Amino acid sequence: MENMTLEERERGAKLLLDNPLFVEAFETLEKELLLSWARTNSNDVSQRESCWLATRLLERIKAHITSIVETGHMAKVLEKQHPHV
Repeated sequence: MENMTLEERERGAKLLLDNPLFVEAFETLEKELLLSWARTNSNDVSQRESCWLATRLLERIKAHITSIVETGHMAKVLEKQHPHV
């Protein structure tokens, strides 16, 4: 990954976000976590916290991949606006 150009990273991230299996995996995991959370007993704080943390982690992973796409897009926009900077 360290040797990838910004364009290669953007392209790879976009392919992931556009991949139906990737989207399905995230949606399925999120639904399963929310269902698991909803089925916990009122005194099972540990299980609910675990579900909450896992849901936040899914969001952070997707946000990171999305930021790679957005960063690449912004770099292209800036290059067009200021090609010699």
